[in-house]
Amino acid sequence: MTKRELHRWDVTNREAVSIQEELRGRLILQDDGLPDPLRSVAGADISYDRGSDLFFAVVVLMRYPELTLIDEASHRARVSFPYIPGLLSFREGPPLIAAFAKLSQPPDFILFDGQGIAHPRGIGLAAHLGLILDRPAIGCAKSRLVGVHGPVGEKRGDWAGLIHQERQVGAVLRTRDRIKPLFVSQGHRIGLERAVALVLSCCRGYRIPEPIRRAHLAVNQLRIEHGAPPKG
Repeated sequence: MTKRELHRWDVTNREAVSIQEELRGRLILQDDGLPDPLRSVAGADISYDRGSDLFFAVVVLMRYPELTLIDEASHRARVSFPYIPGLLSFREGPPLIAAFAKLSQPPDFILFDGQGIAHPRGIGLAAHLGLILDRPAIGCAKSRLVGVHGPVGEKRGDWAGLIHQERQVGAVLRTRDRIKPLFVSQGHRIGLERAVALVLSCCRGYRIPEPIRRAHLAVNQLRIEHGAPPKG
């Protein structure tokens, strides 16, 4: 799978912020280039221990809408960029990109365990990597980073807009009845309503979309194989 070299990764904190501000203006926040019909989806997850520089990244490629496995790729790497809220893509990005490069074919769209544009500078992991990989990308986060929202209905498929600085940056989506919602936001080359619909279509009885859930299980197995304990 090809990627675009949009910037260096060995940068200072200040340079990373400048890169985010420049890249933010290149995001496409509407449906763009989505195949019809969609035939594949990737789920991406990354894991590391607090205080450790060893990162484990996994990407799972699945048929869509069946959600059966096509391929799985992983990468393990040492990362030097420090932990700084709002700049996590500079830590997590390189190992994930290396894992994507090992896939047998590119996905039609990608689900990331992380934020899209629901981010202090409007470019979280799903937006940043969606731009580099030049694929439609969606952020599916388990917690809120920015924004406020109204009440969300208790039924699967109910959602409320996530508003940050008077702009809608995502959706607070109930993926299971009476279970905590997910925070869905556009990453790149997709509109919000389509992003919500695709995330919901990939949830098969669990709160988390199946491609991300499978990537999480695989990354835990990778950790075990290399002597690290699994994470919840």
